[in-house]
Amino acid sequence: MYGVNESLLRFWEKEFSQIAPHKNDKGTRKYRKEDVETIGLIYYLVKEKGMTLPGARQKLKDSKDTTLRNYNIVTRLRGIREELLSIKKELDEV
Repeated sequence: MYGVNESLLRFWEKEFSQIAPHKNDKGTRKYRKEDVETIGLIYYLVKEKGMTLPGARQKLKDSKDTTLRNYNIVTRLRGIREELLSIKKELDEV
């Protein structure tokens, strides 16, 4: 979904207490919706905004709701941008 490998997810699990997937007897992780949402926020803060892990940890601790709202807005705007670019491409072909 976010293009991160399993080892990075495991590392983030250790660094961010908010990520707590359930594990079955074989150790396979099952992420809840909240976990996936938090992973998306961490990805946004660290990979896209360039924050350090301690900075991202503090941001999630201090203002997770605001950060989530901003993340959702950015995600929607990206979707709109992609749709507009697709429409432009179709119009250019006409």
